[in-house]
Amino acid sequence: MRIYVAGHRGMVGGAILRQLQARGEDELITRTSSELDLTNQAAVQAFFEAEKPDQVILAAAKVGGIVANNSYPAQFIYENLMMTSNVIHGAYLAGVQKLLQLGSSCIYPKMADQPMAEAALLTGTLEPTNEPYAIAKIAGIKLCESYNRQYGTDYRSVMPTNLYGPGDNFHPENSHVLPALIRRFHQAAQSGADEVVIWGSGKPRREFLHVDDMAAASLFVLDLEAEIYAANTEPMLSHINVGSGSDISIRGLAEMVARITGFTGKITQDASKPDGTMRKLMDVSRLAQMGWTSSIALEDGIKGTYDWFLTLDADELRQK
Repeated sequence: MRIYVAGHRGMVGGAILRQLQARGEDELITRTSSELDLTNQAAVQAFFEAEKPDQVILAAAKVGGIVANNSYPAQFIYENLMMTSNVIHGAYLAGVQKLLQLGSSCIYPKMADQPMAEAALLTGTLEPTNEPYAIAKIAGIKLCESYNRQYGTDYRSVMPTNLYGPGDNFHPENSHVLPALIRRFHQAAQSGADEVVIWGSGKPRREFLHVDDMAAASLFVLDLEAEIYAANTEPMLSHINVGSGSDISIRGLAEMVARITGFTGKITQDASKPDGTMRKLMDVSRLAQMGWTSSIALEDGIKGTYDWFLTLDADELRQK
């Protein structure tokens, strides 16, 4: 089986590639962004014509935290729409019958019922800060479904919750909450600081999934027999949530990271900063019914991520 992994240098794509390599039964195809610009339709189609993969895993995306999403909304919607459209259409033209697209939990409405079920898609207004990215990921779901309906392809979508793990982005301005906390508490522990301030009340709850669990779930869904996938989804509601099924308060998360990094000072909240959505938890019953549940406990996963973080040198941290 020739499998093209788009985005293999990203956190999720890298984890998927490692697990495919460990299986050792496939011929894997990769390209860096400098070797293949996925926003260039002609280049993508030429690649597919030359390589003719049997399967495609679309893990490539332009991603970032709240600051990045607010600062570059045009880039987020354009680049993600172009990458998704070009890869899916290029795969179809090249005769690829099986494709897996990775999205995000931000596809769901800001005020969606908790936990968020797949059926919540397109039932309300999106969170404004990441609406451009969410629109692109929703378009990816609908592209897959539309090609399946019109052309008889088997294109699937998985929507992960907040991911973390080796390969994460620890940049102080562009990272998500968990890697940002790891970096801040590590620096506070190393400098002997007596206090770390976190935004908001600390009461909002978030769900986190280790990237190795996400990779395992992705390959599980990709490998599912078509009959099983069809029996558990709908032609126009075919995406599958992937998460741990449990959440933790931001305060509890901060205390966990403090323990792991060795910070023994005081944790205080800056109540002048926004809390954001009070809860964001995925309903993962559809995937569980198919036979997959996560296996990496949050504290164990953070410990492993922190160990990986400690291996990064100063130049790598500046880039991340």
